Amino acid sequence: MTRTQRTGAQPTPQRATDEDGVRLPRLRFKDVVVRGAVQGIAAVALLFVGTLFVADHHDRETFLAVVAGFSMILAGMGIVVGVWFWTACSGDIRRLRYWHTITSQSESATIVAPVFVRAGVLALVLFPAALGLYHLVDNAAYDSWLYGS
Repeated sequence: MTRTQRTGAQPTPQRATDEDGVRLPRLRFKDVVVRGAVQGIAAVALLFVGTLFVADHHDRETFLAVVAGFSMILAGMGIVVGVWFWTACSGDIRRLRYWHTITSQSESATIVAPVFVRAGVLALVLFPAALGLYHLVDNAAYDSWLYGS
């Protein structure tokens, strides 16, 4: 196989950065929410697979109820706190990799805001899935693989 190498005639494109070295454009709320939802869908698949490893029926129901409860609490807290930090930062939202660019304690909210929003949206997607899976296991026939042992 042959491959073409750059000869240096065209410079590699550089990403735009501000005076702190933070990549522009800043994080957008919509992009953070979409990424959290996609990660939430992956968490639902992981929850389904993890549920199959809990063999006893009662333990399986308890596991799903606990996951649903914790994800409900995390969704509420994560979204409320994240949106509050997001509005307090007034548009200066940074990625987690730019932790070294903050210079004061109050600037840490610029990095924490998208983390809370993403975790809250992930949990918001996980909550109804865990609750629905709980009801599926609860209503499963006694001799089915979903019921457990």
